[in-house]
Amino acid sequence: MLNFIVPDMSCGGCASSVKRALLSVDPSAQIETDPPAKTVSVVSDRPEAEFLAVLAEAGYPASEDAPQQGAA
Repeated sequence: MLNFIVPDMSCGGCASSVKRALLSVDPSAQIETDPPAKTVSVVSDRPEAEFLAVLAEAGYPASEDAPQQGAA
């Protein structure tokens, strides 16, 4: 599973646009969006870079949501 932070996704309309962009990479991907948290989860075999690229092209630049390690 890939997890992304999408800072510009703030509403349901934004989430629909994000989901549509991601499905253009992999039409069979399982996608969950959470606009209040600004996060997206994607289950797909496609490379992460393809999803990041299509999100940027759609006007929703994203970053990988990785757990913080070593935080006390």
